Amino acid sequence: MQVILAQPRGFCAGVVRAIEIVDRALVKHGAPVYVRHEIVHNKHVVEGLRQKGARFVEELEEVPGGAVTIFSAHGVSREVVADAQRRELHAIDATCPLVIKVHTQGRQYAAAGRHVILIGHAGHPEVEGTMGQIPGKVILVQNEAEVATLDLPVDAPVAYITQTTLSVDDTRNIIAALAARFTNLVGPNTRDICYATQNRQSAVREMSSRVDVILVIGATNSSNSNRLREIGTESGVPSYLIVDGSELDPAWVRDADVVGITAGASAPEAMVEDVIAALRRLGPVEVSTMEGIVEHAEFRLPAELAGTALAQPASKTTEQRDARLADQTAAG
Repeated sequence: MQVILAQPRGFCAGVVRAIEIVDRALVKHGAPVYVRHEIVHNKHVVEGLRQKGARFVEELEEVPGGAVTIFSAHGVSREVVADAQRRELHAIDATCPLVIKVHTQGRQYAAAGRHVILIGHAGHPEVEGTMGQIPGKVILVQNEAEVATLDLPVDAPVAYITQTTLSVDDTRNIIAALAARFTNLVGPNTRDICYATQNRQSAVREMSSRVDVILVIGATNSSNSNRLREIGTESGVPSYLIVDGSELDPAWVRDADVVGITAGASAPEAMVEDVIAALRRLGPVEVSTMEGIVEHAEFRLPAELAGTALAQPASKTTEQRDARLADQTAAG
């Protein structure tokens, strides 16, 4: 069986930063450190941090007064920030800088007197945080049909922003519907869309023409992982979302000559290796990595943690892991 790994795949810079913030906070302040919601949508990441002393809570009322508290990469509302201040929590913000950029854009549009429309998925933590960061009413739009139902004049001053885990491809039709509906519409440049989301989706589209089956590694509550699976299916390739190798159904790959593997932005590379190991238990596997974009983005840590050394060295890069997997294949 041939296995083709998508490039890029897995952790994005925002996820790497968020995990490192929790790690460094544990080193600097000691356990426990409290994290509001899952730091990222991946049970293996969350469990690994829990074993180190992180405690995950749904609401701040579960956190003892004055305790070190980290806001997840998805961001939080102004109300949550104010609540942390009232309770004198030692709050550290792990919100992805690209999400913060969306918050800033939304506030600027609102200050200019525009109706702010957020393109995103109802109930997603990032959407809830973004809507709570922008003064006034923010209108959530999830699809083109909802654009037609908006109760706003055609010439109303309107601005749109987008959930970062949606790509240019995901939002294109909705933005086009807004442009057709309103004569005074503004929005961010498409270059402001999350690079990681777009890159991973483009890689799956390219990979789909070369494989018989696609395995997407990620959590069921991960928006970007679910979208990767949908793109594979839309491309005509049977595609399955799995957390790790234990969820692999041998029937999915029984008749496949070439299996494609990708991973959502919150899925660690160790889970890619775990799935490959599960495939090897079914028979000989030859692993290669498709050509693609190599991401070099890095986001700064909060100043209070920048000088804190990690107890363990950083994990291997995707490129180093790819080289090791290739060596394993060559060795049989």
